[in-house]
Amino acid sequence: MKLAYVDTSCLVAIAFAERGAAALARRLEGFDELVSSNLLEAELRSTLVREEVAQEPDVLDAISWIVPDRPLHAEIGTVLSAGYVRGADCWHLASALYLAEDPSAISFLTLDARQKSVARTLGFRA
Repeated sequence: MKLAYVDTSCLVAIAFAERGAAALARRLEGFDELVSSNLLEAELRSTLVREEVAQEPDVLDAISWIVPDRPLHAEIGTVLSAGYVRGADCWHLASALYLAEDPSAISFLTLDARQKSVARTLGFRA
């Protein structure tokens, strides 16, 4: 089963038809399951409101949500040991670690270069 953790940057690019969005959308379709932290929904909806886009993000229907049942202290520590990332990016990476016993078993999709670098350092396919 091909599984990918999707960062908000990917869905924002698709929502605004940014350069490369069509290829990115096709790439997402190649996975059996897309997962993300529910932080993605808040970030995406906030961006749509900020940009005054009155669309319902249908793409959220394709996401399976990771809702940790405990604090992610260990995962956050692991992420920050691999390299500095901003808080929201750290939460996405920590959530992906929470999901994956073996990070190399899933892809971590992001358009953020620093986050992608840390994801690779952690062992995710990027």
